[in-house]
Amino acid sequence: MFILSEIEDLIRIPPQSFNIPIQHSLTDELNKKYANKVIPNLGLVITTWDLLDIKDGLLKPGDGGSYVSVRFRCIVFKPFRGEVLTGWITENNAKGIKVRLEFFDDIWIPAEYLFENCEFGEKEKAWIWKTDESELYLDINERIRFRVEQENFYNVKPKTSSEASGLEEPKEKLPAYSITASCQAPGMGCVSWWE
Repeated sequence: MFILSEIEDLIRIPPQSFNIPIQHSLTDELNKKYANKVIPNLGLVITTWDLLDIKDGLLKPGDGGSYVSVRFRCIVFKPFRGEVLTGWITENNAKGIKVRLEFFDDIWIPAEYLFENCEFGEKEKAWIWKTDESELYLDINERIRFRVEQENFYNVKPKTSSEASGLEEPKEKLPAYSITASCQAPGMGCVSWWE
């Protein structure tokens, strides 16, 4: 679920951080820049793990900051295909189920990736798995076990001035990073079913 990834970048250290040890100020600036951000085709960066190499700082004319080239490792949320995770159901609709983890909200289980004999109950607003013996419900706020099928990265464009002023809102905004999952194997679905 988590990997260590190595990155190299040029980081600006502001003048007010010159009295702090370089490792601390670099870690702070790296976390400001990368923590809780999606790196395309890599994943969601959680935090800086360690600093591997720090070059001498460079000064830029007209700028009081110091620019330091640093090679570091960061913890990245990047589940592998086929990995089994546990989360909570946040939304049910006829298209599928939306799931969240404690730190990540963009997990989608499409209707075609649910159990066989699963159908959406309009009245209950929940998915119902009809077995020979009973009907099992996939309700909101239930813990659910699912398998990762695919990672999806989207190129999210920055807001234009017309969008920022509220003139034009996109109909369906895609997240920069999302996961498509399934519940088609034994042991998947609500955790309470299997306890």
